[in-house]
Amino acid sequence: MHRVLAACFWSLWMVLLPAAAGAQVELKVLVGGAVSEAVAEVGEAYARSSGSRFAYFRDTTGALQKRLASGEAADVIVLAAPGMDALQKDNRIVADTRVDLARALIGVAVRVGAPAPDLSTVETFKAALLEARSVSYVSPAAGGTSGTYIDGLLRRLGIADAMKSKIVYRTQGSEVADAVASGEAELGITFTSELQPNKGVRVTGTLPAEIQLPTIYVGAVVATSRNADAARAFLRRLASAEGRAAIKKAGLEPVGRQAR
Repeated sequence: MHRVLAACFWSLWMVLLPAAAGAQVELKVLVGGAVSEAVAEVGEAYARSSGSRFAYFRDTTGALQKRLASGEAADVIVLAAPGMDALQKDNRIVADTRVDLARALIGVAVRVGAPAPDLSTVETFKAALLEARSVSYVSPAAGGTSGTYIDGLLRRLGIADAMKSKIVYRTQGSEVADAVASGEAELGITFTSELQPNKGVRVTGTLPAEIQLPTIYVGAVVATSRNADAARAFLRRLASAEGRAAIKKAGLEPVGRQAR
């Protein structure tokens, strides 16, 4: 009898062991700065319920594309849609796991206590830039979506040369907020979700609609993930009601179909 019970116990243990091990994987997540706060919040809750661990690597969309294209290992990637399009074309992601998560808008911030610029029209925004002592945004060389756009916008507005000496380049949106909070820059321009967490700055509004760049952030499982099941489960969590609440809390607009 004891031998039968022991055999049954051993068989059950061998069935449960892989499942238990699978539940305690470490997921490597490559995530764009604009959605990093929301992704980390959902990840923290998912880790508590699943036993999984997370390693986050935050960077610009362009930099994340390069990392994955170079063969870097990862499980989940969340970045701006154009970047995901390029990765999908190169078969770097599992296409059927792709899910739209959030819509980001570019905003303007000042140091707490400083007067707010007039952002009501394109002309008043342009005037605010020209009047500012200094303006910070993400360097296009860093591959940032907002920075690349703002650089081109200055040229379209005809003020690129006038702004050259005023620009305080940073490599990520959170660093733009830091530059404003420290007084290095009078105005900071990047996605509102990257400005909002910094208590030393105040988001005064978003760019006028005519020159806004609504950007969809998308998640997917990386094609070479060794933890594909756990990565899929985490993406479902990001697209759930819980994930949408975290996205909204971070100053973003939830998009896409809610996962159940």
